[in-house]
Amino acid sequence: MKVSLLRHTPDPELLVASAAKLCYSKAGIEGITKDLSKKKQSDFIKKLLKMGHLSPFEHISFTFGIEGISRACTHQLVRHRIASFSQQSQRYVSFEEREYIVPRTIKKGLKTKFDRLTEDNLKFYQELIEKGVPKEDARYILPQAFCTKIVVTMNARELFHFFNLRCCNRAQWEIREMAEAMLSEAKKIAPNIFMKAGAPCVQGTCPEGELSCGRPKKRQML
Repeated sequence: MKVSLLRHTPDPELLVASAAKLCYSKAGIEGITKDLSKKKQSDFIKKLLKMGHLSPFEHISFTFGIEGISRACTHQLVRHRIASFSQQSQRYVSFEEREYIVPRTIKKGLKTKFDRLTEDNLKFYQELIEKGVPKEDARYILPQAFCTKIVVTMNARELFHFFNLRCCNRAQWEIREMAEAMLSEAKKIAPNIFMKAGAPCVQGTCPEGELSCGRPKKRQML
């Protein structure tokens, strides 16, 4: 799996603090970015997060390029509706490379059978293409384990929600690893904004009740 942060809103923390400043001061549009030092930006962001005033975070967005993940994973990802997705098409792209994901829970003996059945599917896919079957129909035989590539864009508020659900230990392992990698990249650009992002237990609570993993992540301090 490879996760790359392709683009992001310039000066995201300044923009969030500026948008929030407009809400709470008499400053005009031209003045909302003035006198906002890094310290003031950080303090503003912490206050917004503590208050639960999250609309200013909708003004900044992050675009990730992700590859080496399965179709099973992207089927979960695209359920997050406040986002934009561009995925490699199985309708137009012909796949010659044997790239697929094998879950770690599939042990040695079972992996041999898993590999064989997956390879058989991929060989039959190629045979269908060679016999003139359109790619959009041949793709029906491709397994969910088959690798794909996707570009995804979310605003920061939606990323909070995404990380809250998908960084949890109860999330499916592949999308959890992807979410954790995305969070790591986002923190490099906006550390104050994403300082406490992640699974709910980062904030000291777990909503899972009896389904809790019992192993909350170490709380990250402001």
